[in-house]
Amino acid sequence: MERIQNGIGGSTVASASERASAVFNPATGEQVAELPLSSIDEVNAAVAAAKAAAPAWGRTPPLKRAAMMFKYKQLIDENVDAVARAISREHGKTHDDARGEIQRGLEVVEFACGIPYLLKGEFSRNVGPDVDTYADRQPLGVVAGITPFNFPAMVPMWMFPMAVACGNTFILKPSERDPSAPMLLYDLFGQSGFPDGVLNVVHGDKQAVDAILDHPDIKAVSFVGSTPIAKYVYTRGTAAGKRVQALGGAKNHMIVMPDADMDKAADALMGAGYGSAGERCMAISVAVPIGDETADRLVEKLAPRVQALKIGPSTDADAEMGPLVTKEAQDRVLGYIDQGVSEGAELVVDGRGLTLQGYENGYFVGGSLFDRVTRDMTIYKEEIFGPVLSVVRATSYDEAVDMINVHPYGNGTAIFTRDGDAARSFADQIEVGMVGINVPIPVPVAYHSFGGWKQSLFGDHGMYGSEGVRFNTRLKTITSRWPAGIKEGAVFNFPTME
Repeated sequence: MERIQNGIGGSTVASASERASAVFNPATGEQVAELPLSSIDEVNAAVAAAKAAAPAWGRTPPLKRAAMMFKYKQLIDENVDAVARAISREHGKTHDDARGEIQRGLEVVEFACGIPYLLKGEFSRNVGPDVDTYADRQPLGVVAGITPFNFPAMVPMWMFPMAVACGNTFILKPSERDPSAPMLLYDLFGQSGFPDGVLNVVHGDKQAVDAILDHPDIKAVSFVGSTPIAKYVYTRGTAAGKRVQALGGAKNHMIVMPDADMDKAADALMGAGYGSAGERCMAISVAVPIGDETADRLVEKLAPRVQALKIGPSTDADAEMGPLVTKEAQDRVLGYIDQGVSEGAELVVDGRGLTLQGYENGYFVGGSLFDRVTRDMTIYKEEIFGPVLSVVRATSYDEAVDMINVHPYGNGTAIFTRDGDAARSFADQIEVGMVGINVPIPVPVAYHSFGGWKQSLFGDHGMYGSEGVRFNTRLKTITSRWPAGIKEGAVFNFPTME
């Protein structure tokens, strides 16, 4: 049985912890690895390695950092299938979906290669007599990231490439569910020429998380996960004096206007609602058609598509959706479907009871579709994180907008329409951080930034893009005057630069 190792100071290191958790293949239910749950001492060792590497790395010219990042991107490109197979084996998503995840992560690596330009700073000459001012963005030192199971490669690549390119050293604490892909990324990082200690990987559970949040040498923490944990990470991390960005949960709505192309809207909902078995923080889990006629047409288009979903293991090239990540996740999603039925929602397509020959112990749930869901139902209010799409009928566009704006989550949303006025109004009025217009999953490209509103983000900065640079650096402003321009005598009034 493989035992996953930590990555500390440029080496893979066997954990001495006596605590461990099992890693499963969700398609078969079989254990495929054992993951050590690192001790506080092992977290401290990783921080020590990062701290030792930080001064020299922070002084490394950005152009040299970029050259290593280019090499890193090349190595990931060359090993994309190996990383994708590791994701699929432990997460369950299809191979193509895993490759897509890596590609979106690689976009951030590529953006980080532009760090010499991104750190150029600002300069103003003669802000006063013989006085110049310039602004510089400098690294924080040691920073850390705590990442979720649903994107074991992409989300780490949203974090550490930007942090490292900005001159920081990094501690990554991946999910316990699928740790092999992050370790492959660590191995490739070491082959790219980065100095030892710049990137470190420590596996663990809450004990490791708390050690990261409390450690005085860690200056900033990035997190992606559920809203309760995001709030915990933000509260504990900021109390310890750290800069924190903590991305939480979501309940993403897609409005379908009467003028929308219903086939395209249905296709969009299929991919956005059932791709990766719904285990995406940007998944559309609520469709909001305007008017009963629109709703009837939409459900008529959706039902046969959901029934025809090709579900299977990642080794099936035709599979469109794989299993859920754990037995606990499977049980939770099945419980939500049961609750939706008991609360009176109309279960149009029932994904319960799905079994696949040869994979009877896998954590599969079929695509499920609810109609006539109301705003007081649990399946509407809570994040299910599974292949369950709820149709909530709205009588008007204004009602649909209000539905989204009063919801506590504000991660992503979309509208499908041909009406430019409706689309522009939606983009302006909606209280959500990422908006799609005829785009069902509006994850920003790497040179913009990712981040929700309300209970979906705790902190002042989004991830990657220009926000990633600001989060991973601190601003220093220098004002200088050389002796030839200094007047005789002391000045006691507040300086006015005159």
